[in-house]
Order: sequence, then C-alpha cells, then structure tokens
Amino acid sequence: HVQLVESGGDSAQAGGSLTLSCAASDYTSSTNCMAWFRQAPGKEREEIAAVYRSGQTTYYTDSVKGRFTISRDNTKNTVSLQMSGLTPEDTGTYTCAAGVVCSSEDRFIHWGQGTQVTVS
Repeated sequence: HVQLVESGGDSAQAGGSLTLSCAASDYTSSTNCMAWFRQAPGKEREEIAAVYRSGQTTYYTDSVKGRFTISRDNTKNTVSLQMSGLTPEDTGTYTCAAGVVCSSEDRFIHWGQGTQVTVS
C-alpha cells in the first residue's frame, strides 16, 4: 500500500501564495496519476488538479486555472501544488490522491490525510 503524506498547509492572506507538497512512499503503477482534491467547509470534495507521471497535465478545475500549478518530481516521488492569488474560497482541506489513471474520484486508489489551507 502506497502512503501519501501532504505538507505545506497553512493560513494565508487573500492574494497570497502557498505551495503544497505530497510525498508518495513508493513508485508503482498505482501512482501513475496524482491529483489534488479540495473540500471546502460545507461542500463536497472536488478534484482541482491532476497530472500524469510523464508530466502531462490533465486537469484543472475552472476556479483554479491560471492561479494554481500542479507539478511532479519523479525522482522524489512527489507532487506539488503551487497556489497563488489565493481567495477565501480556496479555504479547505487539500488532499493528495494517486491512481493508475487520471479519471473520476472513485478511480483513485491511494489517499493522503489532507492538509488545511485557510485564506482570510
């Protein structure tokens, strides 16, 4: 079983930036796709960005396009999410997930514990 550990969650001012990181304990086919999900208070979890091991970026949700950047470092088995232009609507728990393919939420196999981002 691959473990995913997120870091970088913090409080930030509106307009500020944060970078989240997720480290995977192993390099397997089940980490071919890695993604970030966000659950805002009172809302359902949503996928906000996903990327394949090749670096091909597959997805950004509309609300983060142009502000967030997902990237991978395959030498370190990590995926990062650079967030800029933060707004209070970006507040939530950010969770890293991994799977064989970048597809619907139920196709992701491994999940981290989540890291909190609060924007005020």
